[in-house]
Amino acid sequence: MNRATTEGTGPGGGWTRREAVVGTLAAWGIARGVLRADGEASRRSGRPRVAAVVTEYRKMSHGQGIVDRFLEGYGWGGRHRRPEVDVVALYVDQRPEGDLSGERAARHSGLTIYPTIADALTRGGSELAVDGVLIIGEHGNYPRNAKGQTLYPRYEFFEQTVEVFRRSGRSVPVFNDKHLSWSWDHARKMVDTARAMGFPFLAGSSLPLTWRIPSVDLPWGAEVEEVVAVGYGGVDSYDFHGLETLQCIAERRRGGETGVRGFALLRGPAVWEELDSGGCDPELFEACLCRSFTLSSPRAGYGNALPERADLPRMVADPLLYRIEYADGLKGSLLMLNGLVSDFTVAARIRGESVPFSTQMYLPGIHPGGTLPNFFSALAYQIERMFVTGQAPYPVERTLLTTGFVAAAVDLLAAGQSRLETPHLREVAYQAPRESLFVRS
Repeated sequence: MNRATTEGTGPGGGWTRREAVVGTLAAWGIARGVLRADGEASRRSGRPRVAAVVTEYRKMSHGQGIVDRFLEGYGWGGRHRRPEVDVVALYVDQRPEGDLSGERAARHSGLTIYPTIADALTRGGSELAVDGVLIIGEHGNYPRNAKGQTLYPRYEFFEQTVEVFRRSGRSVPVFNDKHLSWSWDHARKMVDTARAMGFPFLAGSSLPLTWRIPSVDLPWGAEVEEVVAVGYGGVDSYDFHGLETLQCIAERRRGGETGVRGFALLRGPAVWEELDSGGCDPELFEACLCRSFTLSSPRAGYGNALPERADLPRMVADPLLYRIEYADGLKGSLLMLNGLVSDFTVAARIRGESVPFSTQMYLPGIHPGGTLPNFFSALAYQIERMFVTGQAPYPVERTLLTTGFVAAAVDLLAAGQSRLETPHLREVAYQAPRESLFVRS
């Protein structure tokens, strides 16, 4: 059960002002019967019908990676899985060269492309006519703000979706790909709106769900002292995947997620100074590197040499260290080390254990020469599970928190600062499910 929906997070366990407002809105909706998530009624008479709202639908886009799996199926457990839902409506915001949406609609007779989001959700009518909504706001030609963030319209897509819900007097499950928005205020409003209106809301990265090597999870309820993740990519981009990797492990600790009191971002030589000072457990850092399949060699002609501290500055031109100060004392670190690795690994120090927990989030098909990225299959399966059951398989608060991390990192870089207090993230508390949901077959 998601703690954020069942307990107050104000002082002494009481409700905060925002939670009181959300609760009032929810009560208002229930009393009038206009905000109920009643996709179950249509599910009784057949397969759930889904509308997909995407920024682009071209090869290697997230739109193709996810929606194609709902249209064509995907490998799952040694068989080709045909999803138990039908994508019947599609809205595409931009159609660059190589757009695939027309071909998909021509080949799938039950799929119709609509000119607006409202038309897709109502299937050209006046009221909501689907049982689930996919929002995939990744890729496309969108403006960038002064902080360097690409202003993908995930929040705008969500708001237009919710407007159809309100007008129709009912709501259905919604999935939002990657982080919720480039804006923390937008992200917070999205989660609050879903809670107030009572519809299942799922979001995030495929990293917590993909294969792991080794195939292990942090024991649920373990006493964890520190978590370290290592990844690659840029700010407001792949750092989100690294943060979801870190958070999907951290959230399983004893007591669940209780929020974050502070966030720091170090860049350049300051990262190496932090490593030298012991600010990041060296054994956890080494465990991450030793789980990598892409670790660069410090010496030509050697394939298995472990880089030493002195090698790192010449191997990584622009290191980043994200430091997360959890409210319960847990220390979390994400190191983004382009040039050293091109995958995502994580390690954790469990109290009383001499050997660190560690694993790699395996992403088949992401490198040149690979097949179409297969890690989307695990994400598609969990989305389908929500559309069929009407229950989100894990709390959206995980992605609300990681969205806040990314926004904080961008703000710190723009302001030329290294740390900030995060009272808004201190409020994000939740309990992860005991069941491990990553792929094992």
